[in-house]
Amino acid sequence: MTDDREGAAAGEQAAAVAGLRLHGELLASSLLALLRTSSAYGYHLTQVLAEAGLPESDNGTVYRTLRQLERGGLVSSFWDTSESGPARRMYTLTAAGELFLRGWFDLMEKHQALVRAALGRSLARPGANGEGNSDVP
Repeated sequence: MTDDREGAAAGEQAAAVAGLRLHGELLASSLLALLRTSSAYGYHLTQVLAEAGLPESDNGTVYRTLRQLERGGLVSSFWDTSESGPARRMYTLTAAGELFLRGWFDLMEKHQALVRAALGRSLARPGANGEGNSDVP
């Protein structure tokens, strides 16, 4: 029964994020965080993002974001020719990328605290669920 509930919850979560896209600084910070532990190529990063349950992000957007991060000095790249088949561009986090990521983590912690506090207030407020007088702030 628990597995059924977990499956249903996962389905509801997938439906809730349907139509959402991971882009901008959220995509960039996610890529930097993944590169923090090891170098990777763009397609692999796209797969890991999808496996993590994050909103969809197409390969083109991931590669454009990686190139922007490289132009900004947050990642570096090299051609990996170690495997059979075509060479692949591997991306690595730079020291500047690590500093940016630390700042981003700090900002996200503050943002999360703000959102949780705001949600807590709105959920605790009389009438927040459509009950009572909606004119009361």
